[in-house]
Amino acid sequence: MNKQTNTPARNTKIMNRFDLTSRLVARLKNEEAVIGGIGNTNFDLWAAGHRPQNFYMLGSMGLAFPIALGVALAQPQRRVFALEGDGSLLMQLGCLSTIATLSPRNLCMVVMDNGIYQITGAQPTPAAAVSDIIAIAVGCGLTNSTWAADEEDFERLVDQSLSASGPTLIGVRIDDKPGTGTTRRDPVQIRERFMLGVGVRQPM
Repeated sequence: MNKQTNTPARNTKIMNRFDLTSRLVARLKNEEAVIGGIGNTNFDLWAAGHRPQNFYMLGSMGLAFPIALGVALAQPQRRVFALEGDGSLLMQLGCLSTIATLSPRNLCMVVMDNGIYQITGAQPTPAAAVSDIIAIAVGCGLTNSTWAADEEDFERLVDQSLSASGPTLIGVRIDDKPGTGTTRRDPVQIRERFMLGVGVRQPM
């Protein structure tokens, strides 16, 4: 059961990653940073609306939340969002305890849970049957963690996170549709554009 809403995770609506990502991007008005996890998560972020404040991870499974934590701590006045898949997060669960301990007020994490390792062959993840990611997050100390019941609830939770006084985590159940488009795979360009976008590097 979900500690925050008493809604079983499996009763939440199955939504679409690209649609949810587009809804999130549409609500960002103040140069918020967005860290997209590897694979389909950042493919959809790229397609939903390319922004210089977006960081697209390449080949670093499980590190979207830790990277977002670093950005949130370095720039406490900037709201930071992290988008991660259930399989990637399960590889790096320890980061949830670290984030809860450091408790950045400006960090919102979104877990896209389709129950499979989608880009490696759709093998089932533990989240498909026995592991409730939101319950794990609450147990790690991230008490402001909840499943989004549907698209409107997701938008409400995103809006709440923009004024939250501590880290938030939103879980969404998604379908197995592939990502929309493909991120341009140029690590140097991605890094440089993001550093310019968050103001830590000046244009030449």
